Parts: sequence; structure tokens; C-alpha cells
Amino acid sequence: MNTKLTLNLDKGVIEQAKSYAKDNHVSLSKLIENYLDSLTRKTKQKSSVSSLVESLTGIIPNDYDEKKDYRDYITKKYS
Repeated sequence: MNTKLTLNLDKGVIEQAKSYAKDNHVSLSKLIENYLDSLTRKTKQKSSVSSLVESLTGIIPNDYDEKKDYRDYITKKYS
């Protein structure tokens, strides 16, 4: 269930966050939700990854095709 939340933040921070979200193909709402979830998770699992990596979990869309992206990169680089 989703609920609307209103936040008052510095305009510069909002613009940077929007840009980051756009560059990473994720909505600003999802980005904030993932971050807050990582902060408030009650059952912290022992992990060997940093808290930064943990907070970024879920940013890459499920339908992201890394092989296609790599092929496109190689094609562009060598053409």
C-alpha cells in the first residue's frame, strides 16, 4: 500500500536527487523508499557489503539487460 508523503528539502538537494534518479532509471520515490527501508530494516543481516551498496539495492530495474547494454557500448566504441 502506497501513501503520499510531503517533505521539505533544500531545492539544490532535490534537483541533485532528481538528476541521480533519472540517470539511474529509477523514480525519486523509489530511490527514497529504498534508502529509508535500508535505514530502518529491523533485522539487519550480516553482510560483507558496505552500507552504501546496501542502500542502492533495488536501483537497477528488473528488466535491465546488461548484455544488450554492453553490446551497444562495444558497437559504439568500435564503429
